[in-house]
Amino acid sequence: MNPTLVSSPPSPAQAARQAFAADLQRALARRPRAISPKYFYDEAGSRLFEQICELPEYYPTRTELALLRAHAPDMAAQFGPRVQLVEYGAGALRKVRLLLDALPRERVQFVPLDISGPHLLAASAALAADYPGLALQPLVADFTRPHMLPAVPPGVRRVGFFPGSSIGNFTPDEADAFLRLAARELAGGGLLIGLDLVKDPAVLHAAYNDAAGVTAAFNLNLLAHARRELGAEFPPDGFVHLAFYNPAYQRIEMHLRACRALEMQLGGERYAFDEGETLHTENSHKYTVAGFQAQAARAGFRPGRVWTDARSWFALMWLEA
Repeated sequence: MNPTLVSSPPSPAQAARQAFAADLQRALARRPRAISPKYFYDEAGSRLFEQICELPEYYPTRTELALLRAHAPDMAAQFGPRVQLVEYGAGALRKVRLLLDALPRERVQFVPLDISGPHLLAASAALAADYPGLALQPLVADFTRPHMLPAVPPGVRRVGFFPGSSIGNFTPDEADAFLRLAARELAGGGLLIGLDLVKDPAVLHAAYNDAAGVTAAFNLNLLAHARRELGAEFPPDGFVHLAFYNPAYQRIEMHLRACRALEMQLGGERYAFDEGETLHTENSHKYTVAGFQAQAARAGFRPGRVWTDARSWFALMWLEA
């Protein structure tokens, strides 16, 4: 009798690579071409984003950090006495430290989620060293897709933290889907979420077209990621960064624009770009407080406290699930 060969399931890294390849091939095969910004965040992209957060033009990070420094005790007071704190798209774990400092450490279980495994694990190791005794359980996952969180112990509320206005990167339908998912996942607790507010387009343009070119490198890294992970082939100088404010949709759009007519090869297929044609890589929607509160209410949340800076450029909002 011949033995039955059973193929083992792909590892998380293999599954992520397969998903990236499938999504990029779908993006290249259609017009207009667009792909999710989550593929920015390989290890190199995550490092570049941390550099963006330090740029003088990029106001969201320092504005949100100032709000957290000023109001973290008030925010933590919304959570309850014992919490499982889940950070969506955790990144460098810089902002959550301000919340952790306002919470009794022995009453917190912290679950950071991020798609970039090496970056998350390195950041989690640094956090564990600085917060000895913290119950820390990092989870490498795409939080926009089905994932399994640790069980909530009795007497503990599950609370979400989604800083940075990352929800602005979603399409309206994707944002609605995430909010509905979070409302179910955080039932009985709540969500503290960061929002970039509508403001002067000149401020927005400068933030996404920094003088040092770091945002351009971040955008172009999506193609470099495809070359490293998927073996994509294209002229190294074939694309440039393009970012602009689209007032009709109240959003910044980022694109990779072809400098000339060229081809990209991926998975045995060739994809032609005309000069000036783009791959749309990111939206960054800007919100009003009232508009987002209405959107969150439709998803199953009850809007609560809101903290904004003096210029009303950024907001942190508490939503009861």
